[in-house]
Amino acid sequence: MIVNVGLTVFEIQLAVIALVVVHVVITFAVAGIQVVGQYERGLVESWGAYSKTVGPGLRTIVPIMQRIYRVNMREQVIDVPPQEIITEDNVVVNVDAVVYYQIMDPKRAIYEIEDFEMAIVKLAQTTLRNVVGEMTLDTCLTSREKINTDLRQILDEATDKWGTKVNRIEVQRIDPPKDIQEAMHKQKTAEQERRQARLQATGRKEAAEQDKEATILVAEGRSQSILLVAEADAKAIKLVSEAANEYFKENAQINKKLDVIRDTFANQTKIVVPSNSDVLNVLGREGTAVLPIKKHEGEATKQ
Repeated sequence: MIVNVGLTVFEIQLAVIALVVVHVVITFAVAGIQVVGQYERGLVESWGAYSKTVGPGLRTIVPIMQRIYRVNMREQVIDVPPQEIITEDNVVVNVDAVVYYQIMDPKRAIYEIEDFEMAIVKLAQTTLRNVVGEMTLDTCLTSREKINTDLRQILDEATDKWGTKVNRIEVQRIDPPKDIQEAMHKQKTAEQERRQARLQATGRKEAAEQDKEATILVAEGRSQSILLVAEADAKAIKLVSEAANEYFKENAQINKKLDVIRDTFANQTKIVVPSNSDVLNVLGREGTAVLPIKKHEGEATKQ
């Protein structure tokens, strides 16, 4: 009976050991299976030394002997905390910014710098102080694009050895002291009022010029109208005169002679005219008989 019990315990021990071994093997197998995301790259280390870089997908490593670091390859944003900077004209401004960067070489990003994000924040703050400190307040407020470009260029060159690329930097705020802000606001309001006054004056001047031009155009139109009417009247008078000269010249001369004869006869004046005188012809034209004039004795007939 004692032998049988001993064999049973031994079998149990073997079973337990087998279960432990299976559990360890399963644990090691699970630990050796790693998944690298689509936006990641994996750095594999063997006994603490860099071994290789693996891409996205299902990867296997040897537990305990190897481990894998995942590196995010997407564009990322770092907020640069606000800081006070003294400008060239000794004005203290509060400036903050954001940095957009992307890791291009995961090996250098992990092994060349201990804390990349802290390093880039400190570098951005230092660069901001250098760039803004060389500008006046007015230049800072009106040259944000230039500040962004200068910062991006400096940071991109400085972080190149870390295997990263700084895509862009955006200065979010440049806040001068409150008293300067109030003075700038008053100045801006005064400039707007002056600009509005100039616009109104310009508008009135343009309106006056337009009225003047309209008056000149009306006067020119009236002058041309008068000239056209005068020319038309002159042409009409000329046509009437030419028609009268052409068609009524002879009748007008006859009427004039008749007027003379009528006035003469009205005064009972005796006139002896030749038989071939135009007066007779004129009288004959009227359809009346021409009576001969009796000669008195002692008077000589005037030839």
